[in-house]
Amino acid sequence: MTPPGNAWNELSLSEDPAVALLQKLGFRYVAPEILEAERESVKQPLLPSRLARALKKLNPWVSDDNLHKAVRSVGAVQSATLIEASEEVYKTIVHTRSFEQDLGDGRKSHDVRFFDFDDPSNNELLVTRQFAVKGAKKTIRPDIVVFVNGIPLAVIECKNPTLGEAWKLEAIDQFSRYQELDDKYRELGAPRLFETAQVLIATCGQAAVYGTVTTPHRFFAEWKTTWPMPPEKLRALVGGEPTAQDVTLAGLLAPKNLLDLVRSFVVFEPDRDTGRVVRKLCRYQQFTAVNKAIERARTAKKPADRGGVVWHTQGSGKSLTMLWLALKLRRDPLHENPTLVLVTDRKDLDAQITGTFQACKFPNPERAESVRHLRELLSGPPGKTVLTTVQKFQELAAAGGKPGKRAARDEHPVLSDAHNLFVLTDEAHRTQYGGLAANMRKALPNAAFFGFTGTPIDKKDRSTLSTFGPYIDTYTIEQAVADGATVPIFYEGRLPALRIIGNTLDALFDRVFADRSDEEREAIKKRYANEQTLAGAPKRVETICLDLLDHFAKAIQPGGFKAQVVACTRENAVLYKEALDRLHGPQSAIIISGSNKDAAHLVKHHTSEDQRKALIDRFLAKDDPLKILVVCDMLLTGFDAPVEQVMYLDSPLKEHTLLQAIARVNRTADGKSYGLIVDYWGVSEALTEALAIFAPSEVRGAMTPKTDELPRLQARHAAAVRFFVRVKDKDDLRACVAVLEPEDVRTEFDAAFKRFSQSLDMLLPDPSALPYVADARWLGKIRQSAASTFHDTKIDISDCGAKVRKLIEEAVAADGIEILVKAVSLFAPELEEKLKKLKTPEARASEMEHALRHEIHVRLDDDPVFFTSLRERLEQIIEDRKAKRIDAARQLELFNELKKQARGPAEAAEALGLSETGLAIYGLISERKPLTAAEKPTGNAYGKVDASKKELASLLEEQLESQVSLVDWVHKDDVQREMRRRIKRQLRAAGFGDEDKIDTTAGNIVDLMKHRKGR
Repeated sequence: MTPPGNAWNELSLSEDPAVALLQKLGFRYVAPEILEAERESVKQPLLPSRLARALKKLNPWVSDDNLHKAVRSVGAVQSATLIEASEEVYKTIVHTRSFEQDLGDGRKSHDVRFFDFDDPSNNELLVTRQFAVKGAKKTIRPDIVVFVNGIPLAVIECKNPTLGEAWKLEAIDQFSRYQELDDKYRELGAPRLFETAQVLIATCGQAAVYGTVTTPHRFFAEWKTTWPMPPEKLRALVGGEPTAQDVTLAGLLAPKNLLDLVRSFVVFEPDRDTGRVVRKLCRYQQFTAVNKAIERARTAKKPADRGGVVWHTQGSGKSLTMLWLALKLRRDPLHENPTLVLVTDRKDLDAQITGTFQACKFPNPERAESVRHLRELLSGPPGKTVLTTVQKFQELAAAGGKPGKRAARDEHPVLSDAHNLFVLTDEAHRTQYGGLAANMRKALPNAAFFGFTGTPIDKKDRSTLSTFGPYIDTYTIEQAVADGATVPIFYEGRLPALRIIGNTLDALFDRVFADRSDEEREAIKKRYANEQTLAGAPKRVETICLDLLDHFAKAIQPGGFKAQVVACTRENAVLYKEALDRLHGPQSAIIISGSNKDAAHLVKHHTSEDQRKALIDRFLAKDDPLKILVVCDMLLTGFDAPVEQVMYLDSPLKEHTLLQAIARVNRTADGKSYGLIVDYWGVSEALTEALAIFAPSEVRGAMTPKTDELPRLQARHAAAVRFFVRVKDKDDLRACVAVLEPEDVRTEFDAAFKRFSQSLDMLLPDPSALPYVADARWLGKIRQSAASTFHDTKIDISDCGAKVRKLIEEAVAADGIEILVKAVSLFAPELEEKLKKLKTPEARASEMEHALRHEIHVRLDDDPVFFTSLRERLEQIIEDRKAKRIDAARQLELFNELKKQARGPAEAAEALGLSETGLAIYGLISERKPLTAAEKPTGNAYGKVDASKKELASLLEEQLESQVSLVDWVHKDDVQREMRRRIKRQLRAAGFGDEDKIDTTAGNIVDLMKHRKGR
């Protein structure tokens, strides 16, 4: 009988159910050994014969020569980087590839299709597992690979759910290694598999996340819908309640969905910070919104019912959703080459969307630069994609009217009466006022209108729904935060005595001007007679700036983030800018609109469009010293700034404007777990009233009081300290570290500590957080010491927020334990100092054990035979200690002998008259394990010398010298082929063995040379 829990592994809990579901979804399982026999080489992940058959089926006209070329266009891409290869392959398999061929009407270019996107069943759908792909040095075996027409499109890594939270990190790290995304993974993966891969899924049976090629860890996300598959159908397929893994696989890999994702929901665009191209795959809400819109456009009974509203909260990718909808509309044959009009009502949003579309290489976007240009574009032939602002519809001259003269609203000209015309409007609710939407309707009477909004439609606004139609899809603030698409927004009110809301004007006036005489106060009162002018009283602005600068320095700047100050008038914005400069605050800039009638003090701060763009670019760059932007009404919408963490609000914003403004701080960024609104006006005092026009369910989670984080901090603190409840002496660092020796416990503690650290970092320097500071220091020291002791590179102090990081660093320095929390290598001079600081033989033996493990792991590829032998000896000593055959003191002695032996290659090489590289080659061809320290009587570590093998090792090293001196030889296949040829020739001449043995040894020697001579 199998003991309970023995079957709790990744195979039974994740991999088997995944393969079973994929088969039910339409994929045929083929064993990996069958597929391996079909491949030209284990290095080639493509299934060439299956691809050739599929290509011939989809393109019966294609010649054998062009068929061969088409297969090579996917399987033999020459690119410097994985992302370049990925983009090249994507263009080929999705946008087709042209080949010249004479089909009876002369030699012409013809497109070759790689998939039948319209009929998924017309493709060959396969799934396999443990699919071997050989990279430069290592062979990887992903758990599951999904193929369509012989092309690997999805790679799945399954983990054991009993790993706790570690499963996700482990799976995504594995993807990083497979793709060689970091220098530390160089030559440890097989990036060629990922040149064609479109979807990467990490799963543990109970949970799952997905990404695409080169997706960073923090952007792996959940897929939470099976749309268009009804939930009851998935329940029937799996025979019960579906897990998150089931939903992810059905939602992403059901053949129709997979091909739709590949064809219509991938973009390559430059990263704003680095300029490097990144690959993006849609989120589930974007996929469902676009497809629901397409379905409505195709099936609505009346032309006017073809549109609707997509409400996706700000920061969740509306611009890309518009892009993908435009792509699918353009491709839909039902619409016969439609005209697409993308409309915004603000220049900044217009510019943002234009930039997004151009960066994504959207086909022929044409931006209407003037009213006349817009008219020309819409009056011309169909098939255009036009980007414009809604104001241009208002400004058009009436039909037959005089140029330059605005049309009366009831005379608005019809620009196109086409039915295959689609209007996509951004921030739809804002375009309804002043009759602008009516102008669009008159100009394009038969068009379908899709409205996109980042804020919900309010109770009073019926025109938006009547113009566009009912909601197509909604994605609320709470959903976005839960999915990690945005960060939560907290708020805190500061300086209550100076708030505009919550104080009478008289009381506030008396506070601000308490130092003036009665006569002066009467004269001033006439000037400061309303909220806006009183808000700009110099003393009030200066007091707020002092508080603002103190808060920014302590709460925001340590994390490297930036701030926006929102004033209620342009005059007040100038006062804030001048006060910040006068108080020697961080570098700031003011961005306000200008007018010809402005007074001199405002004119001084006027900026041109180019100057504003330059300032914004500087603000967006995290390392630029420009830290604060002061605004009035500019940059409150359409301004995407992940680096902005705090908004200092001194303006009576409400309703849509408030929701749009606060969303400036909700964008995700590395190290950013929340956005913050610091309220000086008092808006948060009347938040319910400010958002009263919305249904409560639609704005739930818009802003949360910062004080609500305190109970979460208390719970997270308790979860972190519970790991050490059984440790009697909490000051005994080694006893606490010993608790974390099992890797799964260490991983769970690390996750708990990060959550605690996140809450504490958010609340500091608030006094309510101070009772938890001492435990943060204590836990931080344990965490750092565990990372050092167990050489665990996954634990890193940089994961903590800046304020908590500083607490830990100060605590370590104050206790004088820097050496104990520092990772020290086996031969570092500091190791002896660290061992002396440890109080017991057990602690010293533990430190030596982990230092030896790390040294062997790092140097294993330098001399595989030597260091494998060392590792075996280390495991034997540990086993002897566990079996109590030796005590801790003797174990430490043996570890020290092993340490001496770890220096052995240099001594042994010298004794044999070989270089260290020659010795490593000798180890590979002599097949002799090095002697242990106890066994070694005298002389070299390899025992009796085999003179012929020694001579052969020396000869092989000499033969390869000229090759390894070539520049960048490790990336040149022809050089490595020549190296293998030379090695094989020498091995055959020496009568080394059969061809298989010679092939394997030649490959091992080239791998060895890469490691020793390729750096």
